[in-house]
Amino acid sequence: MTGADITPLGDAALVVRSPLARELMADLTARPLPGVREAVPALDVLTVLYDPLTTSAEDLGAGLTARLADLRPARAGDARTHVLPVTFGGPDLAWCATHAGLSVTDFVQAMCEAKLTVAFLGFTPGFAFLTGLPEPLRMPRLDAPRERVPAGSVALGGPWAGVYPRETPGGWRIVGRTEAVLFDLQRPEPLLWRAGDRVRFEVQR
Repeated sequence: MTGADITPLGDAALVVRSPLARELMADLTARPLPGVREAVPALDVLTVLYDPLTTSAEDLGAGLTARLADLRPARAGDARTHVLPVTFGGPDLAWCATHAGLSVTDFVQAMCEAKLTVAFLGFTPGFAFLTGLPEPLRMPRLDAPRERVPAGSVALGGPWAGVYPRETPGGWRIVGRTEAVLFDLQRPEPLLWRAGDRVRFEVQR
């Protein structure tokens, strides 16, 4: 299966746009192509950085095309699932519930029923852009970002949900907080999650 668009980015990177970008990332991690330095995932996009002294854009593009031809979409059952206990509350919960046309109780229930997927990581180490929010839960970002968003804040911004791994500025609507540690350099795998993982929130008991 291909259906990919592969275009150059500068003189040492190729951008692969494909529904199989996530699967290609996993394949390149397991079986690196010659000259590939790094692969950076986004939503249905993979940017492949390479050493132009080791390989050429033409050769690498051919190799990526061949790999894509052999790939199939990952099955939902193959993905890891993370269940994050959340204490719902915070400065924007009531506003978000009203914006969604729901009571706070029903809004929290809808948040916990949402089937989310890690689309890609970015912004700060451990921050995952979670896709899959139902339309009523998609919230406009703040007009002016907060200077400080506490670590563990569960927030909504546009079509995304996310959890702030550490205190940073942020412009998303805060609806709760989790104690889950999303990024820890002392762990064998510092990041809690990776692209393709499933995520579900549950009320902290």
